[in-house]
Amino acid sequence: MNQPEKSNGPIPSEQACCSNGGGMPCACTNSSRPCLASYLVWGVFLLSGWFLLYQNLAPASRWFTYGLLGLEQGRHLSAAVEFFVFEAPKVLMLLVLVVFSVGIVRSFFTPERTRRILSGKGQFFGNILAALLGVVTPFCSCSAVPLFIGFVTTGVPLGVTFSFLISAPMVNEIALVLLFGLFGWKVAAIYLGTGLCIALIAGWVIGRLGMERHVEEWVYATQTGPTAEDAPLTWPDRIQYGWDAVRDIVGRVWLYVMFGIAVGAGIHGYVPEGLMASVMGKGAWWSVPAAVVIGVPMYSNAAGIIPVVQALLGKGAALGTVLAFMMSVIGLSAPEAVILRKVLKWPLILTFFGVVAAGIMLVGYLFNFIM
Repeated sequence: MNQPEKSNGPIPSEQACCSNGGGMPCACTNSSRPCLASYLVWGVFLLSGWFLLYQNLAPASRWFTYGLLGLEQGRHLSAAVEFFVFEAPKVLMLLVLVVFSVGIVRSFFTPERTRRILSGKGQFFGNILAALLGVVTPFCSCSAVPLFIGFVTTGVPLGVTFSFLISAPMVNEIALVLLFGLFGWKVAAIYLGTGLCIALIAGWVIGRLGMERHVEEWVYATQTGPTAEDAPLTWPDRIQYGWDAVRDIVGRVWLYVMFGIAVGAGIHGYVPEGLMASVMGKGAWWSVPAAVVIGVPMYSNAAGIIPVVQALLGKGAALGTVLAFMMSVIGLSAPEAVILRKVLKWPLILTFFGVVAAGIMLVGYLFNFIM
C-alpha cells in the first residue's frame, strides 16, 4: 500500500496563516483556531510585560537621571532629561498599543466600504455618519485627492465629503488615546466632541453654500467603475493587520515622536512658568488665533505633537489655546492645501480652511471661558 507523499513545506492553510512577515510566531494547523489561540497566548504574554514595564517608567527615569547620570535635582537640565527619559518610552509604548488596536478596527473599513456606506445618504445624516467614520478610517491629508474623487463621483454630497475629510485627520484616534493616557478621559472627550462638531458643522456649512462649481471640472468627468467586494478576513488576518500597522506607522513616525518629546522636554525644563501663562493663558485674547496661525504651517502627526501639548499645559498654557494649537497642526496644513488644489479651486479651498479655522478658534475661546 502506497504511503502518501510527504510535503516539503507547510500545508497551504498553515502557510497563509503563518506568513506574518517576521511578525509574531503562530503555530497553526488546517484550522484557523489554533492560530488565533497562539496569537491570544502571545498577546497575553506581551500585554503583561507591557503593563509591568509601563508601571515602572517613573522610578526608572528618576534613577537614570539622578542615579546613573548624577544630575542635580532642581536644575533645568535635569528636569528636561527626566521628562525626556520618562516620556519617550511612555509615548512609544502607548503608540504601539494604540496603533495595533486601531489597526484591527481599520481592517473593517477599506476605502471601497467607506464609500459604499456614505453613498446615497442625505445631507444632515450623511454629515454625522461621515464625521464618525473619519475617526476610525486610515486616511490622512495625503489620501485627500483619491478619496475626494471617489466620493464625489459615486454620489456622496460635497458637504458630506468635507465632513469626512475634516474628521479623518483632525479627530485622530492615536491622539485621542494618547490624550486619554496622558491627561485623562475629560481632555480626551473634549478633543473628540469638539473635533466631531467642527467636522459636522463645517461640512454642513460647505454643503449649504452650494460650491460644487468650485470643484475642478475633470473630477466630475471621471468615471469610476463598480468596486469589487472586499475579501473576507479572519481574526488572525485582522490581528496580523494590526501588527503590520504597528511596523508601518510606528516605523514612520518614531523620529517625529522623539523630536516632539525633545521639544516638550526643552519647554518643561527651561521655559519659565509665568511665560507660557502670559503668552498662551486665558488672559491673552489674541493667543487662540495666534495658536491657529502658528499651528497651520507646523504640519506634524498627532503622536509628535502630544508631548509638546503636555509640556505647554504643564507650564500654565490654557487648555483652549493648546487645544486650538493641536487641532490646527493636525487638521489644517499647507501641504494639504497643495494636495487639494489638484481637485478644488481656490475659493473652495479658502472656504474650507476658513470655516475649519473659525471652528477651531471657537473651540479655543469656549474652553478658555468654561475651564
